[in-house]
Amino acid sequence: MAKFCAMFSGSSGNCAYVEAGGSSLLIDAGVSARSICKALESIGSEIGNVAAILVTHEHSDHIKGLKALLSKYKIPVYANSGTIEGILQSIDVGSEFLNELKTGGSVEIAGMCVSSFCTSHDSRESVGYRIHTPDGKRISVATDLGYISDTVMTGISDCDIVMIESNHDVGMLQNGRYPYYLKRRILSKTGHLSNEDCSTVLPKLCSSGARHFVLAHLSRDNNFPELALETAVSAMKISGIPSGDYEIEVAPRSGPEHVLTL
Repeated sequence: MAKFCAMFSGSSGNCAYVEAGGSSLLIDAGVSARSICKALESIGSEIGNVAAILVTHEHSDHIKGLKALLSKYKIPVYANSGTIEGILQSIDVGSEFLNELKTGGSVEIAGMCVSSFCTSHDSRESVGYRIHTPDGKRISVATDLGYISDTVMTGISDCDIVMIESNHDVGMLQNGRYPYYLKRRILSKTGHLSNEDCSTVLPKLCSSGARHFVLAHLSRDNNFPELALETAVSAMKISGIPSGDYEIEVAPRSGPEHVLTL
């Protein structure tokens, strides 16, 4: 049996949880170590069960809790060389905890096969992750991406659970309070994925076998959970996909709300 939980998601911090075969993985550690430990306990797990932390990129909302976690619990971290360089420049951690997983490469951790794929974001070497559990379930995570490339589409296709960015509503962003340079960054090919762009791929993913979707990294200022969800569901309806064929939820910003079990 496999479990997945989006524990924290957004610019204030990101961390997702995958469990299979009695062990677990964290994808990013962008909130405090204390918050992560409390979140794990709230879903019936504990930090001692975490076999590794997978880091998507070096921005602070993805690595904030790393220093304390490594200092106290000595958990192995996996990331590509660009992200490792960024981590070492951002926080004071021992390089002995950092293991290179090349972009496009794979590694087995606690019986789970973890592979990474390139994403388009304004960081050193941003990636998403695809995880195969021992019982044959497939889970993919792709957040912080300006657009969905063919590589990303391959990485997130044919999965049971897909966590995908649905960061902003374009109209809200364009008419909002952000300065022009920040709007340009978010809307660029190395920025963040809009509700509309996210929704266009959901029917294709559903056709490839995905049944559970988690909309992630929503903007606090330029989106609403209800709007992201409505945009996604509308795309499914327009494509003629019955509502009973899928589940869509919005990742929580500040703590676990729902554990998906496969």
